Amino acid sequence: MNDNSELWSNILKKINEKLGSMSYKVWFSETELYDLNNGVAKILVPLQIHKSHLKDKYKKLITSCFIEETGQSYELEFLTIDDIKEFENQNDTKDDFVDEENHQENIIYKKNDNSTFSSNLNRKYTFDNFVVGNSNKFAHAAALAVAENPCSTYNPLFIYGNSGLGKTHLMHAIGNYIEQNSNKKVLYTTSETFSNEFIEISRKTENKNNFDSIELFKNKYRGIDVLIVDDIQFLEKRIESQKEFFHTFNNLYEEEKQIIISSDRSPNDLKILEDRLRTRFSWGLAVDIFPPDFELKVAILKKRIAAEGITKEVPDNVIEYIASNIGTDIRNLEGSLNRLFAYSSMMGADIDLDLAIEALKDYLNSGFSEKNDISRIQKLVADYFNISIDDLKSKKRNANIVFPRQIAMYLCRKHTEESLKKIGREFGGQDHTTVMHSCEKIDVNIKKDKNIANEIDKLEKELHTLK
Repeated sequence: MNDNSELWSNILKKINEKLGSMSYKVWFSETELYDLNNGVAKILVPLQIHKSHLKDKYKKLITSCFIEETGQSYELEFLTIDDIKEFENQNDTKDDFVDEENHQENIIYKKNDNSTFSSNLNRKYTFDNFVVGNSNKFAHAAALAVAENPCSTYNPLFIYGNSGLGKTHLMHAIGNYIEQNSNKKVLYTTSETFSNEFIEISRKTENKNNFDSIELFKNKYRGIDVLIVDDIQFLEKRIESQKEFFHTFNNLYEEEKQIIISSDRSPNDLKILEDRLRTRFSWGLAVDIFPPDFELKVAILKKRIAAEGITKEVPDNVIEYIASNIGTDIRNLEGSLNRLFAYSSMMGADIDLDLAIEALKDYLNSGFSEKNDISRIQKLVADYFNISIDDLKSKKRNANIVFPRQIAMYLCRKHTEESLKKIGREFGGQDHTTVMHSCEKIDVNIKKDKNIANEIDKLEKELHTLK
C-alpha cells in the first residue's frame, strides 16, 4: 500500500466513524486519494454528482479529518476518471463538466417534532432497503443528496423512468429521511390526488362562495417545507390543475422549499404540459432510472427474500431463472416470488427449478420477458450517422465516431435489459464505466441541446418501428 492509499484509508476510517453506514457507502466507499501535492488533495470519485455533493455537504468533514491525520489543511479537488483522462490527453474530444458553486455546508438537523402533521409517507420505503445497481446508482445518489441537504443544491429534483423501476420508493425514502433527521414538514401526494382535490375545492367555491376552502387547499400544499409529487404526467390534460400547480411550484420555489417530482417521461417529453411548467421542471436536476440488469434483479430478489424472513430455501438457479425471465418491472419480480411461495405451500413441495417453471409459466406467457438486441441498435445508429458498425465497436476517438458510439450505448442501456458489462463487450470490449459515462453524457446533452434531443427522439421512434 503506497503512502497516499494508507493515508486515505485512515481518513476514510475517521469519516466512517462520524457518518451512518449508508451515507459513507454512497459517498465515500468508491473514492481514492489520487494525488497529494502542493497543499492540494485530489480525490477520485465515481460520478459527477459526487463532485458537487462532497464539495457542498462534506468538505468541512474531509478537511477536518485531513487535519486530524496529518496536522495540515489541504485544498480539496474532486475528480472523476473522465476528468483525469481529459487532463492526460488534451487532444481527445473534450467532455463538458460542471463545477457547481459552493452551497450551504454541514446542515445539522433536529429531530422532527411535527407529530400531528400527516405526510402520507410509506414508512417501509427507505434508503436502507433500496437495492442499488448500475441502472439506478445515479438516481439513488441524487435522492440521497437531496435528503441530506434539502432546499439547497438540486431543486426541483425530477426523477423519471418506466413504471416499476423504483421511483416511488426513492421519493418516499427522501421524505422519510428528511422527517427523521429534521423538523421540516414533508407532504407526499400524487398529481391525481392534487388535481382531484383542486377540482373538488373549486366546485365548492363556485356553489357556496366558500373561499375558505381554497385557502385551506393552498395552505396544505404551500405551507410545507418539502413537496413530493408522484406521476406528474397525469396533469397533462387537466389545464386548470396545471395552472394551480404552477402557482404552487412558484410559491414553494421562491421560498426555497424543496420540490421532488416523478414521471414516466423526462420533462422534455411531457409535451402536453404547459411550457412554463416543463421549463421549471428542468431548473434543478433531472435523473432517470434505467431498467435493472440481470445482476441487480438477482440482488433485488435476494434482498426481498431476506427481508421477508422466508424460511424456505430458494436455490440460486431459481433466483437466476426469475431474474432472466420476468422482465424489468420490480413489482413483477416481487410478485413472482409471492406466486412461487404460494404455489410451493399449496403443493407441499420444496422450491426447485422445476417447481419454479411450473409456478411461473403464466407469467412468462404473459409477455413479461423482453428481447435484448444490441446489434439492431448498433445497425440503426451506424446507418443514421453514416458510419460502419466496426467504427462503433472500435477504439477510435474521432468526434464523428465517439458521439454516435455514446448514443448507441445510451439506447442499448435504455432499451435492452443487458448489463453495462455486456454492452461494453459488444462495443469492442469497452469498460463498463465507459458505458456508464456515455449514458450520463448523452442524458446531459439531451437536456442541454434540443437538436440532440430531437436526434435521440428520431432514433427511438425508428427503433420502435423495427420491433
